[in-house]
Amino acid sequence: MKNLLLFMTLILAFETASAQEQMAYQDGEWFKFEMSYSNFLKAGNATLEVNESSINGKPVYHVVGTGWTTGAIKWFFKVKDRYETYIDKTTGMPYKFIRKIDEGGHTKDIEIDFDHAKQEALVENKKHKTKKIIATEKDVQDMVSAFYYLRNNYDTKSIKENDVVALNMFFDEENFNFKLKFLGRETIDTEFGRVKTLKFRPYVMAGRVFKEQESLTLWVSADDNKIPLKIKADLAVGSLQANLEAFKGLKHSFQVEFD
Repeated sequence: MKNLLLFMTLILAFETASAQEQMAYQDGEWFKFEMSYSNFLKAGNATLEVNESSINGKPVYHVVGTGWTTGAIKWFFKVKDRYETYIDKTTGMPYKFIRKIDEGGHTKDIEIDFDHAKQEALVENKKHKTKKIIATEKDVQDMVSAFYYLRNNYDTKSIKENDVVALNMFFDEENFNFKLKFLGRETIDTEFGRVKTLKFRPYVMAGRVFKEQESLTLWVSADDNKIPLKIKADLAVGSLQANLEAFKGLKHSFQVEFD
C-alpha cells in the first residue's frame, strides 16, 4: 500500500512538473507597453505583471494590469486603470477579478469572486455599494485571465488561417462568448528586432469604446512565450496602438531575427 501511494505521488509530482514546464508564463513575468493615439500622439503606458500568491489558501498567479495616460493627452482625457485577476496555478481558472478604472471621469470599482463549482459570480460594485450573485457559464474566464488561459491552452502549432477559438467570459455583470480568430503568420518590426508572430482578431463588444466587433488586432510572438507584441484598435473616435517596449522574466527564450 505504501509503495502504491509513493508511486501515485511520484506520478502526480511528474505531471505537475510537466505542466509547469509547458506553461507559457511564470512568476516574475513583466511587460511594458507604449500607447499612441491615431499613430502619432503618445497616449500613455501600460504594464502587465505576474506574481505568485495565494487566495483562500490556494496557490495562484496574481496578474496586475495597469494603464495610464501621459503627456499632453492626459490634460483633456485622463486615464488611470487597474485590473487584477487571481488564477489557479493548476487549472488556469480565475478565483477573483478586480476592475478599478477612471477614464475621463467614467469610473468603475468592481470586484468579482468566482465559484466554479456552483457556476456563480459574486459581483460587488463598490462605487454603488451593491452586491449580487449572477449565474455564469462553465469554465468561465475574466477579461485578463482569458489571455493567460489561451497562452497556455491554445494549440498554435497546427492552427490554420481563419480558425476561430471560443471561450466563456464574464465581464462586469454579463456572460458572453469570447471569440478569437487567427488571421495568419507575420514577421513584424519591433523594438527588439524582427519577430515572427501570430496575428489574431479578438471579437470585442462594439459601443462606447470600440467602433465595431472587428476593431481589435493582436500580434503575439510565434514561440512558446506567446507574448503580446503589438495591439491595434479602431475606436469610436480615432485609433489606438500599443507596442511592447520592455519585458523581463520570460519563461522561454525569445526569438529575434536581426538584419
